[in-house]
Amino acid sequence: MKYTRLPSSVFTKHRQRFMAKLKPNSIAVFNANDIYPISADSTLPFEQHRDLFYLTGVDQEETILVLCPVAKDPKQREMVFVRETNAHIAVWEGHKLTKSEATAVTGIDNVQWTADFEASFLELAKQVENIYINTNEHYRAKLETQTREDRFIAWCKEQFPKKNYEKSNFILQGLRGVKDPEEIAHIQQACDITEKGFKRVLGFVTPGVWEFEIEAEFAHIFLRNRSKGFAYTPIIASGANSNVLHYIENSQQCQAGELILIDVGAEYGNYSSDMTRTIPVSGRFTPRQRAVYDAVLKVKDEATQLLMPGVLWKAYHIEVGKLMSSALVDIGLLTKKEVSDNAEAYKKYFMHGTSHHLGLDTHDYGLLDKPMQANMVFTVEPGIYIPDEGFGIRLEDDVVVQATGAPVNLMANIPIDPDEIEALMNP
Repeated sequence: MKYTRLPSSVFTKHRQRFMAKLKPNSIAVFNANDIYPISADSTLPFEQHRDLFYLTGVDQEETILVLCPVAKDPKQREMVFVRETNAHIAVWEGHKLTKSEATAVTGIDNVQWTADFEASFLELAKQVENIYINTNEHYRAKLETQTREDRFIAWCKEQFPKKNYEKSNFILQGLRGVKDPEEIAHIQQACDITEKGFKRVLGFVTPGVWEFEIEAEFAHIFLRNRSKGFAYTPIIASGANSNVLHYIENSQQCQAGELILIDVGAEYGNYSSDMTRTIPVSGRFTPRQRAVYDAVLKVKDEATQLLMPGVLWKAYHIEVGKLMSSALVDIGLLTKKEVSDNAEAYKKYFMHGTSHHLGLDTHDYGLLDKPMQANMVFTVEPGIYIPDEGFGIRLEDDVVVQATGAPVNLMANIPIDPDEIEALMNP
């Protein structure tokens, strides 16, 4: 295990909060992700299902969590099933959790082998009316691949067609949106690793460097600092590529006078960071680049101050649109008349959202129709994209909403002031 685990008490609290939201007379089941094949005997690296991790801390395949607060036997109210190991598995794959180790990680006393799950579940399901299944309800999700969870749901409905089925995800969207202090500490650790990578890159970039070489510098630092690597596919976009919002090819050579838009983040213990910086290949911004950069930075700083408890998501983005409209007028991309005629004229140059929840997923869970709360973690990432001028600029930090006062910027130590960036690139 590369990272330091969160204490089991964190996962115990998560389960208690979740079970408190269940309807009476219910059971809930959570399955690990599959190991996904590529071809032949190749597979993608295993990534744990974030809901299961949130409730158990187990980072191992073939794990199943069962929560049944009304179980007649108190020992069956929380059960976790883990893959039973043997000498062959130990030689070929390495160590797997023992039952006592699984208890230490999860805080669950009743640990069983995964092979025993069906018998235990069939017994418990007969005692309840409602079965909570875990489907992906994220607003950005594209569901094209059958999952281990999908197979369980199909099997369960065959066994118990007359039970009432509820969705756990609607509960978890609310719970996971608000972070515990221990979770925020892991996100901070991910941000600190990202900081190390960015500072290394500032001393590395020079005309003629390739985008993929910059990506490699980040990967080097991330892995050296106990991260599994990138929290999401990195964007290293030089020149005109910086106008492509999800450019991930990272294959171009960076030329003198261009800007490089760098959207990367390290993960730590399955928690994500998400940073964007835009830097000059030659080490200094041109006057025009600097003017646009300053405009984006001003909008980012002002938008950050709007993230307060009680603020509604839709209203927040309307206010950010006003800030961006004013900035675009100041740098000559829009006229006051264009803004007065069309409140969304700014979207010609800033066409994406300003913020999203951040946590166990880079685009984390959160109920967008509910007011913001303290200890929610958001990105703030305005951008101005000008294809006609051959560059785009985006700046992004990760911040924590506070009960009172301004949000706390978890990336406060990552250089963003243009003078500081130039100084670090020209020591």
